Amino acid sequence: MTRVLFYVQHLLGIGHLRRAALIAQAASAAGLTVDFVSGGLPHPGLDIGGARLVQLEPALRTLDENLSHLVTATGGRLDAAGEATRRDQLLALLAATRPDVVLTEMFPFGRRQMRFELLPLLEAAREAPWRPRIAASVRDILTTLKQPGKTEWILDTVRRLYDRVLVHGDPALVPFERTFPAGAEMAARLRYTGYVVAALPPRAAAHGPEVLVSTGGGAVAEPLVAAALAARALSPLAKSPWRVLIGENLPAERFAALRAAAPPGVTVERSRPDFLALLSAARLSISQAGYNTTLETIAAGTPAVVVPFAAGSETEQTLRARLLEEQRRLVVVEERGLTPAALAAGIARALALPPPPPLPLRLDGAAETARQLAALAAGGGADGGGDGPLAPGGGGV
Repeated sequence: MTRVLFYVQHLLGIGHLRRAALIAQAASAAGLTVDFVSGGLPHPGLDIGGARLVQLEPALRTLDENLSHLVTATGGRLDAAGEATRRDQLLALLAATRPDVVLTEMFPFGRRQMRFELLPLLEAAREAPWRPRIAASVRDILTTLKQPGKTEWILDTVRRLYDRVLVHGDPALVPFERTFPAGAEMAARLRYTGYVVAALPPRAAAHGPEVLVSTGGGAVAEPLVAAALAARALSPLAKSPWRVLIGENLPAERFAALRAAAPPGVTVERSRPDFLALLSAARLSISQAGYNTTLETIAAGTPAVVVPFAAGSETEQTLRARLLEEQRRLVVVEERGLTPAALAAGIARALALPPPPPLPLRLDGAAETARQLAALAAGGGADGGGDGPLAPGGGGV
């Protein structure tokens, strides 16, 4: 039976964790044995299907939106002893489970902060007697690379250590090379899986009256929620019921303040497990523009206004949202121009959009990822011919 060691490190939001969880569900449903290794803070209610959860300790998060400093759950800085503890846990897990495939979420295209534990893991896997295959799980769009030498480092790491790069997207919307031009240099290793989208409940005959405002993990929820609460009275849906969902990453006292500020007709609550059912039935969705929520909203056919997260050097959400707006599938309101009036105007534009045609994109990315992992474990290679496994140490691309 194919065994996969799947590493994921979420730092601020939960989008990476949710996408990885969907892949773990699909892989275990396809008969793969998955050890789901999470390095971030535990997330209540995370559904990884039949996979086994392995929580690294100390669990880590980031202090700010720039993802610049790693801290523990209590806020203490990660020190050398903590790094060694986590590294040794990964190496012990590799030796104990002897996986057929080691899969890293985002790395080496992101999460370079985790080099202290991932490079030893990957190098040990490369030298292991049973020689597991190594693959990267990466979303369709990368944040602009501004650090000198980073692209060259990524290419070198892929050449040395990786057999496959699985891109969770569809080139019909955005080719990987759009935000990582050097991707052409690893074309023999690169495979598209389609978008990883949760299974949606059956669509109702008509959308209900409710407006759904969602904020993912909630860490950066306050500006959007505050604008939405004030925009309701200015919008064409001022008399409709509104529901605001805020993730657990927003501290309790700040959540309580937003709930207290809600006017009559607006329900503010923590995120719910029936989110997809609420989304499919909603009259309108208002959200940030993370990978998961955006694709789920598009798949549900729910009219939508999105406010892409753009703090620091983040460009990923804005680019994907703008490409979908060009197809008249949603309306974008820029974060830097977010006001109640701007959001109300965006709502009016979204309600005026014509029903979109069927989405010409692959949305079966989780199942396709499972299929490709099984094929890779069975000997599907990543060299120029694509027929045989790479020799230890990699090869040209």
